[in-house]
Amino acid sequence: MRIEVVEGDITALAVDAIVNAANESLLGGGGVDGAIHRAAGPGLLAECRALPEIRPGVRCPTGEARITGGHRLPARFVIHTVGPVWHGGDAGEPALLAACYANALRLAAAHGVASIAFPAISCGVFGYPHARAAAVAIARLRAWDALLPVHVQLACRDAGIAREYRGQLRD
Repeated sequence: MRIEVVEGDITALAVDAIVNAANESLLGGGGVDGAIHRAAGPGLLAECRALPEIRPGVRCPTGEARITGGHRLPARFVIHTVGPVWHGGDAGEPALLAACYANALRLAAAHGVASIAFPAISCGVFGYPHARAAAVAIARLRAWDALLPVHVQLACRDAGIAREYRGQLRD
């Protein structure tokens, strides 16, 4: 698997799938989630609404992933995952964040995705420290042993987060 860090808008990347750092409802929100919903158009929201709720208001629990079409995006698929809110690191956050990457990769492989772009999951309003999130992401991606996807982009809108990912890739 080839892993690279790119700076820019994840919604504009020409990959098979982009990963959405979503909330449990999957009905849009702020940050990358809102940007993906706006770029994909109303069809994405309609498809997300059609996904079954696990419990009231929850279509995707933290650490799990769901897949939808890309709608108006260049990507064929959107893989939605819900990262953990940072509570200091002793509330299972690293394992939940690693599960986000693993479950997104499983869905990608199951759907024949050769190229995928991940945002910095949980690094926005969920407050996960950038260096710790980058370490979890890179470790989980490096541990992936399936044939697909073959190309992973870590899409960063923030130069500081991009530096953290690049640093982890060099280690």
